[in-house]
Amino acid sequence: MPYAVTSDNVRLYFEEAGQGTPVIFLHEFAADHTNWEPQMRYFSRGHRCIAYSARGYTPSDVPPSKEVYTYKHFYTDALAVLDHLKIAKAHFVGLSMGSYSSLQIGLNNPERAMSLTLAAVGAGSNLENLEAFRRQCQANGEQYETIGSAEVAKATREAPSRIPFLLKDPRGHADFYASLARHDARGSANTMRSFQGGRPSIYTMTEAIRKVPTPTLIICGDEDDNCVEPSLFLKKHLPAAGLSIFPKSGHVLNLEEPALFNEIVERFIALTEAGRWPVRDPRSMA
Repeated sequence: MPYAVTSDNVRLYFEEAGQGTPVIFLHEFAADHTNWEPQMRYFSRGHRCIAYSARGYTPSDVPPSKEVYTYKHFYTDALAVLDHLKIAKAHFVGLSMGSYSSLQIGLNNPERAMSLTLAAVGAGSNLENLEAFRRQCQANGEQYETIGSAEVAKATREAPSRIPFLLKDPRGHADFYASLARHDARGSANTMRSFQGGRPSIYTMTEAIRKVPTPTLIICGDEDDNCVEPSLFLKKHLPAAGLSIFPKSGHVLNLEEPALFNEIVERFIALTEAGRWPVRDPRSMA
């Protein structure tokens, strides 16, 4: 099995397909590398595509200590995969947790990113509710260790932002939660406690975000309530950002609307590679 090794000796399982400009996919908390299969099959027709499972998600390693599950570990792990493959820079396509990590690449290592796709980004960023969100993350981590991933999957399958997926594609929704039920409970608990419960709110990074020159596509479902305002915030402050709102859509955008997702990301990448996704023209601002 192919593995990249991080600076702290965590093995990350990855898969790749296709040839061409590299595209790396970063999954959400409730997913793993397999949830990018519709995109791996589509984009590998014209690009070199890489999907990997984050630390804590088998078949990648599951370190025992929550101290090595911070947001810094997660975004530098993406770079470790690229380094292993000797890829200098790539298009980053993230969903939720993966979007946050992709944004951190733009903030800290912009020379590695040809573009950023930030889908379903920013849940848990609201500053007024931040401490309550972090307490809930700690409780959720405890839940994983107490009852296990299979029972958590049953309890969360009808979370509000997942309902549009259930209504549109019950079969796909069932497959998604069957996969979540197989996740390593300790890895999920540690990710929930340290990454989800410890990452800085995007609203605390306004000045740094304004300096990110990387072409960026923000995608949000209009029924993913926790991500609508953060998506608008990022559109306002990222200099080269475009925003797409998917109608009647929730959180799992790449699986809920795979054809639409693939089409808009493909167009974005093509425009970026053609040098036609510039920083916003000041004349367009009110």
